[in-house]
Amino acid sequence: MTEKTPLLQVIDIHKSYEGEPLLKGISFSMEENDIVCLLGPSGGGKSTLLRIIAGLETAEKGQILWNGMDLKNTPTHQRNFGFMFQDYALFPHRTVEQNIAFGMRMKNTPQDEMDRRVDELLRKVNLGAFAKRKVTDLSGGEQQRVAMARTLAPRPRLLLLDEPMGALDHSLSEQLLVELRKVLRESGTPTIYVTHDQQEAFSIAERIMIMHDGEIVQEGPPQQVYRQPASRWTAEFLGLSNLLDGKVISHNPLQVETASGIFWVQCSSTPPEPGSNVTLLIRSAEVSMEPGPDLPNHLHGRVRDAVFQGTSYQVDVDLPEKPGLRFYLPTRYLAAEEIDLYFGSSAVACIS
Repeated sequence: MTEKTPLLQVIDIHKSYEGEPLLKGISFSMEENDIVCLLGPSGGGKSTLLRIIAGLETAEKGQILWNGMDLKNTPTHQRNFGFMFQDYALFPHRTVEQNIAFGMRMKNTPQDEMDRRVDELLRKVNLGAFAKRKVTDLSGGEQQRVAMARTLAPRPRLLLLDEPMGALDHSLSEQLLVELRKVLRESGTPTIYVTHDQQEAFSIAERIMIMHDGEIVQEGPPQQVYRQPASRWTAEFLGLSNLLDGKVISHNPLQVETASGIFWVQCSSTPPEPGSNVTLLIRSAEVSMEPGPDLPNHLHGRVRDAVFQGTSYQVDVDLPEKPGLRFYLPTRYLAAEEIDLYFGSSAVACIS
């Protein structure tokens, strides 16, 4: 049986900036309806990679293939990829409907078809009453919707979204993320979404690719990436701070000795050899206040602070050997109060 060619293939892309390597051999592929997110800190090359895929910049090495065809000699306007810039790049002298229609007008779309498409997208992004307004009269969130509608209007075969929430405040971003996810699902257009914000990435994407120092250091579904970070750096970037250094002392079961005690650990990959130095991640929500036969691991510490989060308390705990661990507990604790926490082996990930 012949293996199906991926829709998009990004193969060994290299790029330098001011003599320093920015992208160091980036490779991945996409299929129809995929929504993937390039997640990583600012300055890591995510936007540059997006521009290379779009044809706005040239790679020093590597290939971009679409249905197996090399796009090296295909100019940007012939790739039929929709690119949404961080600053939206709307035309300030045009109305909302004129902005949305722009890409179709450049493709000489018949007027009646263009009118139907603009009306369809205005409804889809909830801006039906704003068609005749100048975009300069709109709020940031409304401009973001216009930019998304304009990007979708020519029916691109790939969407490239570069920090689309970057100019919006946090509360507005949360609201628009729900709407954006719905629009992307309904459009069915494969999408690459660039962000440095993990909440955006987890809300939008079906597959996360974490970029660091010019490389993809981990790839997978959001839940897998969050529950099993591939390295200490990845865990810290995702805000997972419950990290303990230790040494493997046995394989079956996997046990790791740390300054805070011996921990029974589950490992999703090949267990490290006895004597190996490792980092453990304790999952902050998978703890109990009472010991039990299936809870072999134990921590004793002192509460630094406790903050009510609506359905639980965010409790910061200092251990004698490790300050600043964080847990989410159903019970309130006072600052300086001593606390005992118990958890099973599945609550501890061996990440390095």
